[in-house]
Amino acid sequence: MTRVLVLNGPNLGRLGVREPEVYGAATLADLAGAATGWGSDLGLEIEVRQTDDEAEMIGWVHEAVDTASHVVLNPAAFTHYSYALRDAAAQITTAGLLLVEVHLSNPVAREEFRHVSVVGPVATGTVAGFGFDSYRLALEAIAARLVR
Repeated sequence: MTRVLVLNGPNLGRLGVREPEVYGAATLADLAGAATGWGSDLGLEIEVRQTDDEAEMIGWVHEAVDTASHVVLNPAAFTHYSYALRDAAAQITTAGLLLVEVHLSNPVAREEFRHVSVVGPVATGTVAGFGFDSYRLALEAIAARLVR
């Protein structure tokens, strides 16, 4: 079974509590359950993780490269400034793996500082603005690319 790491950045552990008008009322545990189910339906082995620590996130991205795992990445605030994460993420696609950047909300419809992603240019693609469905769409895109 094809392995996909679903990696979530800072403050996403606060889903359901933090700004529910923006991010919804469902929790990270709800997201993990949904992603695991969607992955199973698509023939993908899903592992969902969350960290507020940039170094830990970079380590997970390195792990993805080393284990030939595709990645769905919600870099959260790291999206806009973490060149270290961007450089690590670039290794995913360089290794021939798929990297889909996801966001629950649409960053370009929000504050101006959220409009630029340093990760997006090295990703296979980006899905944003569809809440949890952003993750489902990302997993479907990975599964579709694998059968080509």
